Amino acid sequence: MARLIVTVCAKMSQNFFIECYVGAIAMEIKEILDYTGQLLEVVRFGDYCPNGLQVEGSRQIRMLVSGVSASQALLEAAATAGADAILVHHGWFWKNEEARVVGIRRQRLKFLLNREINLIAYHLPLDAHPQLGNNAQLAQRLGFNIEGWFGEQQIGAYGTLQKHQPLQSLSENVERVLHRKPLVIGDSQREIHRIAWCSGAAQDYLALAVDLGVDAFLTGEVSEHTVHLARESGVAFIAAGHHATERYGVQALGEHLAAHFGLAHHFVDIDNPV
Repeated sequence: MARLIVTVCAKMSQNFFIECYVGAIAMEIKEILDYTGQLLEVVRFGDYCPNGLQVEGSRQIRMLVSGVSASQALLEAAATAGADAILVHHGWFWKNEEARVVGIRRQRLKFLLNREINLIAYHLPLDAHPQLGNNAQLAQRLGFNIEGWFGEQQIGAYGTLQKHQPLQSLSENVERVLHRKPLVIGDSQREIHRIAWCSGAAQDYLALAVDLGVDAFLTGEVSEHTVHLARESGVAFIAAGHHATERYGVQALGEHLAAHFGLAHHFVDIDNPV
């Protein structure tokens, strides 16, 4: 296991802001992957994409860049930061996706392979982790107490608000914390005591939330039929943004890995209004 103390200086953004990382340690990527796979209990999940290493690059990792989705914009920001590995929640190679390496897929793969940058992705395991996961991180930021888990492979959470409040106040707090105005269906003056939530595109979990007897359900996206179910069930529905609700798990995981292995870490938030 090679270890090396280095200083990494990265030129970030059009303003040529210089960010220097001192004391980063070079780690074998296999050690990082083995540890993370156990931490997130990857083997217990059936998923829609490969979890773990998706594109192989350099064996030695000093600089880790994290972000929500492996878009070209994130790849370029990571390369500018001097990344050896990119950690994301939304990676590539989804089931039922076009398998050929053509067009945008070729462009993205070529970009990583030419620079020997690893791409690492964790999807459902990162939604579900009880401390670092998207839903646990949402609970910390929004003031929810977790009482249990529900839904597909137990990735959704339910519990109580630390401070009971009207739906209007809750929606205002969601906007303040997530920096995105949510779409809200329900009586703005209804008092919210119990809530269920699941980051991303979990609008179809509303029916499960109704069965849980909660007052409100929060997720990232909304469908046309969701509105009718919310109105008819009386359970308030909050669509707070797919990207906005999934910023925090990958960031927390990146920070955890940096602290555990002595890596440099930088989170890049590529704006997405969805």
